[in-house]
Amino acid sequence: MPLSMTGFGEARRQDKNLAVGVELRTVNNRYFKFSMRSSDGYGTLEPQIEAIVRDQVKRGTVTLSLRVDQLATDDAYTLNSAVLTGYRRQLEQLQTSWGITDPVVPTSLLQLPGVVRETQAAVNRADEGWPVVQEVVREALARLNQMRDEEGRNMAIDLTANCRTISDEVDKIALRAPFTVGAYRNRLHDRVAKVLEEYGVSLNPADLIREVSIFAERSDISEEMVRLRSHLDQFHTILAAGDSVGRKLEFLIQEMFREVNTIGSKSTDVEIARHVIEMKTAIERLREMIQNVE
Repeated sequence: MPLSMTGFGEARRQDKNLAVGVELRTVNNRYFKFSMRSSDGYGTLEPQIEAIVRDQVKRGTVTLSLRVDQLATDDAYTLNSAVLTGYRRQLEQLQTSWGITDPVVPTSLLQLPGVVRETQAAVNRADEGWPVVQEVVREALARLNQMRDEEGRNMAIDLTANCRTISDEVDKIALRAPFTVGAYRNRLHDRVAKVLEEYGVSLNPADLIREVSIFAERSDISEEMVRLRSHLDQFHTILAAGDSVGRKLEFLIQEMFREVNTIGSKSTDVEIARHVIEMKTAIERLREMIQNVE
């Protein structure tokens, strides 16, 4: 069964040191595109995470959100006393120039850049936490694929139904086509006979036969119908194969439309024209759905 390019998956886990949460979203795209947002210090894991995702998602825009909360330890962060002292001195100078006598509260300075810094032990935790992060990413990816698979199955039902519509219309055209030459012959005979009657000229049967033969050859759609049926068979085969089949199906839909368009341009029969319109409508529905098939 095909896979949808649209899906969502999330997973969370916590151990004695880390609380990890991953959210994955995918939407349709002609190619593979990956972007990731992560907690500070964990952006270095993006190449490994992308490799895991790319192994299972072949096409589409993938957005991954990684949140990692360190369970605080006493050696994770330190105060940069030199920077903190500098901020305080500058603020006191500003207060003096502004005539403000309130004392500077040190806690108000803790949010300023460079005051609190991670220790090397905290920086190295991205690599140390990779085993847990990796497991959570794979779990979120499994849930994403479950959703993509379910949507893909529903899409396969609709795709098959539209292919059946096209096949039914081809069968109707095949039944109608043999009568179009005879109908053209009768129309041509009546029109020419009426014109010639006005001028008292007789109709040569050989000329009529030649014109009808030219029409029959020009309007023959048997090859187009054979190719169209072949494309429908290939469509079913590829659809059943699953995996990443979107591009193959896109190509087949283009070929199917080309054959249907040729059938419409060759035929002057009103009934066949109605069947061609139904087939084009079904192909457009196929084209729209295929845009979301991986």
